[in-house]
Amino acid sequence: MASVNFLYRSTKPKAFLNLRLLYRITDEKFPKGYNDFSLGGKTKLEISRQYWEKEHLQIRFKRTNDIDELNRIQELKEKQNSINQELTKIEAHILQSFNSTDPEKISKEWLQKTINDYYNPKKVKEKPDDLISYVEVYIEERKEHVSPATVKKSNVIKQMLVKFQDSLNHPILLKDINLDFKRDFENFMLEKGYAYNTIARAIKFTKTVARHAYSQGLETSRQLDSIKTKTKESEKIFLTLEELEKIKKKSFTKEHLETARDWLIISCFTGQRISDFMRFNKDMIRKKDDKFLLEFTQKKTGKIMTIPLLKQVREILDKRNGEFPKPLPDPKYNEYIKVVCKKAGLKEEVWGSKKIEVAEKQFRKKSDFYEKWKLVTSHIGRRSFATNYYGEVPLSHLKTITGHHTERNFMAYLGKGDEEKAIDALKYFD
Repeated sequence: MASVNFLYRSTKPKAFLNLRLLYRITDEKFPKGYNDFSLGGKTKLEISRQYWEKEHLQIRFKRTNDIDELNRIQELKEKQNSINQELTKIEAHILQSFNSTDPEKISKEWLQKTINDYYNPKKVKEKPDDLISYVEVYIEERKEHVSPATVKKSNVIKQMLVKFQDSLNHPILLKDINLDFKRDFENFMLEKGYAYNTIARAIKFTKTVARHAYSQGLETSRQLDSIKTKTKESEKIFLTLEELEKIKKKSFTKEHLETARDWLIISCFTGQRISDFMRFNKDMIRKKDDKFLLEFTQKKTGKIMTIPLLKQVREILDKRNGEFPKPLPDPKYNEYIKVVCKKAGLKEEVWGSKKIEVAEKQFRKKSDFYEKWKLVTSHIGRRSFATNYYGEVPLSHLKTITGHHTERNFMAYLGKGDEEKAIDALKYFD
């Protein structure tokens, strides 16, 4: 609880009013269980001592028929009203800032800065009402709170929207994001050869941006909540334990393939993203009761992780004198592990999707039967871990290792179909 008082503290006949902030902090660390504080600052409201001490609080006036006196009284009432309005605004500004600030950060310097901010408010830039400009604002505001990969994906969708807008020859306004927009955008993207799930993600992102705009007071369509998207179930490629054994036993004469092979094995037995496992080093390892643990902070989520260091990973470290392999750039790693899997004999044709060049420097995902090695990417390690150990290890433990917050998110990673999951479940009922 806080309150604001105003005082005339100068010996001069005319001066700026002082402000006093009074507040109480309740905490067991204080002898009484609370402590009262008083801080002072100076406003830029200049008035006379005569007015403040004799006239400001005057509410009763003598009855008179004298015109001059009546005019003086009227002027005084107007002055009182004007000054009271200004004091009310200053008080509201101080209390609003106080209520949104950590009490530990409240100080005399903070109070004076807050008073100064009242007289020199930060200019708030008006938000644009067209979609493309607002997407840029949204991405800029969010980039400090999301991963670089998320920012990159958002910019890719922005370029899709730019292409669609160019085809219309007029700007798309935020209030235009309705069912007609959804239909026209879908048709445009399908004609360009984009995959169904890519289109669905773009529409979902656009809807999220429009919702954000609505929260900022901008006009949006009443049909916004009626825009629905569904993604199609895609084939989830993973490496079985038998395939991983083949990969592990395969030897390579080229060092970069040996390195990629070892990282692939590590990823499949730690269940982490490439942004995390490619940063692993021996300093992250600790031993407790003859058990080896790996501690690190997930780059995407900022979550502090402690996971078991499985024997398959320890075997790689043992042959490398306790060191993890040399890190590889993401594009090179994705390129090398395809070669590794091809040489390991993963040539069975499976249903999946991969990017196909449809025009010069234009790629689209196409679903078809491909040799399995062609579908291997860096994310296969996380999916393989989740799939191979599902049904073998309690779900709560698996979620702890992968860092998934919900069962639903974890299950989305599984490469097993319903029939395989049902067979896995039978072991708990025999």
